[in-house]
Amino acid sequence: VAKAYESAFDYLGGVGSLVKNKTVTVKLNLTGTNFTDYLGRPVGETYMTHYDTAAALAASLFKAGAKRVRLVESTQSRSGLEGTLSLADWDVNALKALGKVEFENTRNLGSGKSYSHLKVPDGGRMFSALDVNQAYVDTDVMVSLCKLKQHLTAGVTLSMKNLFGMTPNSLYGDNAGNENATAGRGPIHSPFGFEKIQMPGLKAGELPRQPTERVPRTIVDICAARPIHLSIIDGITSMSGGEGPWCAGANRLQVTTPGVLIVGLNPVSTDAVGTAAMGYENPRATKGTRPFHFCENHLTLAEQAGLGTADLAKIEVLGTSIQQARYSYKDIAGV
Repeated sequence: VAKAYESAFDYLGGVGSLVKNKTVTVKLNLTGTNFTDYLGRPVGETYMTHYDTAAALAASLFKAGAKRVRLVESTQSRSGLEGTLSLADWDVNALKALGKVEFENTRNLGSGKSYSHLKVPDGGRMFSALDVNQAYVDTDVMVSLCKLKQHLTAGVTLSMKNLFGMTPNSLYGDNAGNENATAGRGPIHSPFGFEKIQMPGLKAGELPRQPTERVPRTIVDICAARPIHLSIIDGITSMSGGEGPWCAGANRLQVTTPGVLIVGLNPVSTDAVGTAAMGYENPRATKGTRPFHFCENHLTLAEQAGLGTADLAKIEVLGTSIQQARYSYKDIAGV
């Protein structure tokens, strides 16, 4: 993995100019706190961030001159992120030995005294602003480290969808209004979630009720409010059929081994390449066309918001070609 990062960063012209003497925040993709092996494999090989990709990334960032690396994720545990990662058999001491490494569970205020208020520059599609843990603002560089997966309500879940998890459970979860809340973001998904709680920054007026419209639009609002500077998609091993074990009732889940690590400086373009690497010909497909046959396409919504291009003809792909990297994922049913 370290060698793959070295090659990828070299293709990008190096990341020293991006991270030198900077605080770098890395959003992990843990999707909960159940670290039981799944599909006969460790969760890092199927649907969560693998320790090796995180450790090798941190080492590469420090080598490039980063001053501080902060690992963040909103978990469904009241424990700090460092303790949670230890339960997942991450070598936390080895991570801390690399340099100034910090950990923050962003499900609530965490170590901060107040939430940071982020405005969506263009006014947003679902949210005009978002309140988040200060770790997402008290940083110079934002990195999204995710898996190469499909998603039941967004078609694909890559570097942009990974930031959906930065919304605090304490403000946007089922038990919002409580700093001890650990439940996930049902109110954003549920057709009646808006009536249950008052979510900070929610736009006034009539809004879509279907999760297949609400989730894609929320993804774009989050990524517009908190731009991603470096996108990393782990397709070394992953899973198809959905984003986690909870999708088993809707689709047949199985281990995938694409054997790729996709790294890019623009999240829309990187996710477009990731979508193509999963066997989908057109990342800009309209609703009704795979992999967005049941939902709105958040990549084209992001294009319209000016966040980047998903047009493969306009994206420079270095290293392994998309054709060589292609690993066909089976279609999923969605919700």
